[in-house]
Amino acid sequence: MMNKKELPLRTLLTFRNAWVAWLLLAASIAITLLLWQLSIHLVEDRTEARFRTQSLQLKTAIEERLLNHEQVLAGSAGLFAVAGSVSREQWQEYVDKVDIDRYYPGIQGIGYVERIGVRSMADHISSVRAEGVHNYLVTPLGSGPDYYPMVYLEPGTDRNRRALGYDAFSDPIHRRAMEEARDGAKPTVTGKVILIQEEVAEDQASFLMYYPVYQGGDVPELRVERRMMLAGFVFSAFRMNNLLDGIVGLISPFLDVRIYDGDQVSRDTRMYGSNLGSLDNDFSFEMSQTIRHGGRNWLLQTRSTPAFDFLASDPRPPIVLGAGIVISFLLFLSALTLIRSRILAQVGAGRYRAITEGAANVTLVLSGGGEPQYASPSSKDILGFDPERLQELDFESIVHGDDWPQLVAGFEESVGAPGKQMPVIRARIRDADGQWRDMEGTYTAMLNVPGVNGVVLSLRDLTQLKAAQSELHRLAFYDPLTGLANRQLFRDRLNHVVRRSRRSGEPAALMFLDLDGFKRINDTLGHDSGDELLKHVAQWLTGCVREEDSVARLGGDEFVVLLSRISSPDAAGKVAETILRRLCQRIRLNEHEVGITVSIGITMIPHDSEESGTLMKYADLAMYRAKEMGRNTYQFFTPAMNIQAARRLLQQEELATALDGDRFVLHYQPKVDLETERVIGVEAFLRWHHPEKGLVSAQQFIGLAEETGLIVRLGELALRQACIQVQALERAGFESLKMAVNLSVRQLTDSGFLDMVRQVITETGVSPERLELEMPAELLNEDPRMLRDLLVSLHDLGVCLILDDFGTGSCSLVALQQLPLNVIKIDHRFIRDIPYNVSATDVASAVIALARKLHLTVVAEGVETPQQLSFLKAAGCAQCQGNLFSYPLDEDALIGFLIRQYERPLIS
Repeated sequence: MMNKKELPLRTLLTFRNAWVAWLLLAASIAITLLLWQLSIHLVEDRTEARFRTQSLQLKTAIEERLLNHEQVLAGSAGLFAVAGSVSREQWQEYVDKVDIDRYYPGIQGIGYVERIGVRSMADHISSVRAEGVHNYLVTPLGSGPDYYPMVYLEPGTDRNRRALGYDAFSDPIHRRAMEEARDGAKPTVTGKVILIQEEVAEDQASFLMYYPVYQGGDVPELRVERRMMLAGFVFSAFRMNNLLDGIVGLISPFLDVRIYDGDQVSRDTRMYGSNLGSLDNDFSFEMSQTIRHGGRNWLLQTRSTPAFDFLASDPRPPIVLGAGIVISFLLFLSALTLIRSRILAQVGAGRYRAITEGAANVTLVLSGGGEPQYASPSSKDILGFDPERLQELDFESIVHGDDWPQLVAGFEESVGAPGKQMPVIRARIRDADGQWRDMEGTYTAMLNVPGVNGVVLSLRDLTQLKAAQSELHRLAFYDPLTGLANRQLFRDRLNHVVRRSRRSGEPAALMFLDLDGFKRINDTLGHDSGDELLKHVAQWLTGCVREEDSVARLGGDEFVVLLSRISSPDAAGKVAETILRRLCQRIRLNEHEVGITVSIGITMIPHDSEESGTLMKYADLAMYRAKEMGRNTYQFFTPAMNIQAARRLLQQEELATALDGDRFVLHYQPKVDLETERVIGVEAFLRWHHPEKGLVSAQQFIGLAEETGLIVRLGELALRQACIQVQALERAGFESLKMAVNLSVRQLTDSGFLDMVRQVITETGVSPERLELEMPAELLNEDPRMLRDLLVSLHDLGVCLILDDFGTGSCSLVALQQLPLNVIKIDHRFIRDIPYNVSATDVASAVIALARKLHLTVVAEGVETPQQLSFLKAAGCAQCQGNLFSYPLDEDALIGFLIRQYERPLIS
């Protein structure tokens, strides 16, 4: 037999002897080539990802800068809204404080365009020249009737002073933007223009942003009112190169960047070029994006350059190839060495105890062939097996099938490394009661150690430890009521998705959900019912998303959904629609059937932000916007919501301060009986004495009061003042007049509403028969049992119950029969089209006929014309109110009106 030292290399390399080594070499070379190609693709993908990231960051930076400049204009417009009129010195001082050169690069100036009538032109020119602009003149002169010259433009450089007096409205490009800003009450951007203050040799593309200013400071609701109340525009002038060079140089210095006005690529529409135009046909990547701002679309086109490709190059592919070849041959040589090795094994027989055995561990000694030779006494306490009957035990049958291979592999590995303690192996082992126990252990081969002569396996029981760890994990990261992830776990998941989206550019979406009317369910049906509803909602939400998405409960009725990968905002919107459909249903809780809807706010990752806290804030703002839009809907976050939230907070503080300062009063509109042609009652309307805006109607602040909960205090204030006014009318001799007070659904469903009404009636001493409570028709959508109990209690007090806005929304005839209602009011939207709209007259006639069949009194509100009054009398309407008889009056004017109407008939 040939000795291994005498084995020739040629014989060793034959395939018959070294086939494993040759197969290993071939596989290693193949894997090396595969990894080499993979590294090339990874470098290319990383370069493309870097290009796309820079392109997306460039678009975001441009949009943020435009938004910052828009906020400067909003502040300038706010200066006119607060001060009414602004002098040239005040304007100069304001622009100096803004410091546009430092904080707002790219703005050539901030100015004001004033609306001047043709008859006021001479006075206007004289007043401007008196302010120091001696050569001021409005150009070009057209046919009127209004001109829009640039009156202020700061900083007051010679270049900017050249534009004073220029009527931008005469230019069609400017005119289109100014008209859109005026009619839409929002900032608008012009198309590509050349600034009037440019030199002849300077033809740099520019644009202007206009922001409308209206007389009185408030934005009129109707378009025709906006056109009439327009005072002028604040504007900013921008040179594209000055605006964008800093952004491009900072974010994408080695990209060829071009911006076009609109969606057409041409020399005429080019707004900006990054001076890399000579590289038109030498690029690896290209990307086109649309920037939308101020009613204008810009096409942002980015291309890579050779400089960008050079900087993005990577030396790793050749390194992978060279290292792989070297490693392949080293493995080949190692295999040849192992082939030449001879593995010696000795198998001992007999049974011996292990040197040590722990009371808390199970210690086994196995033979070289794997048969159990010895078990420590602790196996009886831990697993329930008698160590004396070890030979009868089938070791493989008590080990979980998925864990048996790794136990065998660990045993074989330990045999190959005598005396060395092997890595820890975990396995599930069935005890004598049939229960699975989680255990971990290590092998130590001691085949040549006298007294052992086997492989020692030491096992430790982890069952109780894992159970405790699992419970601690559940308490720390999961909501105990719904089983969903809690705020802490969700924050970790959100951070992970944000980091991944930042690296890959793959979008994700965050949804903030809030149940509509959950507080009312908690207050009326109890917290147990509320908890039961939250459990159902958690199950429904989980069923609406994929396994890789996350659903969490932040607390109360607030839930969040994280869509870890989403193709586009449209896809996120479809998921939101699925959630709305799933949750929009009625459910029985404690023998009460309640309706449930949800409002959803959505923010996109990483488009809206790359900060977890900011994303949560944006989704919350979008959710509140969804509630403002009528609930049971979803809204995507927009930058304007930030500004709106700040304004809403200021309005909320003003409203609370006004309530504390007793700045609310009631005005009263008479209600006329058409048969006697006399005033039989009045309806109370709440008004706010605002220190700057004057008398503000309830329509402008009642929605905010309902959202913030201040409506409960406002409602009590209005009811108390109305009852005091009833007493005053009685003392003035009008003892039969009734007083109607409007209520909201939020007031009526408040748990303390009924007690509040009783307390006000008792404290003011008013007769309940003189009091009328007007309830919105949407109240009929509430829980029928709760609603009937409330109205029956109010009816028992003796007050008159009126269903307001009848004809809008859904209204059950069964509810009209079963509820103790006295009066219904036809909504003014049906009255205003009488008698010219056939549908309106048919609806009004049908409502009047239905009410008379149900023995209900009908009141028509919003009567404005004699024709409407004539129709309603002919149709059998009992009572009317509206501006035809009288506008809402304060206390003194009401007394005078009532005295005059008793002297002569109100209807002639």
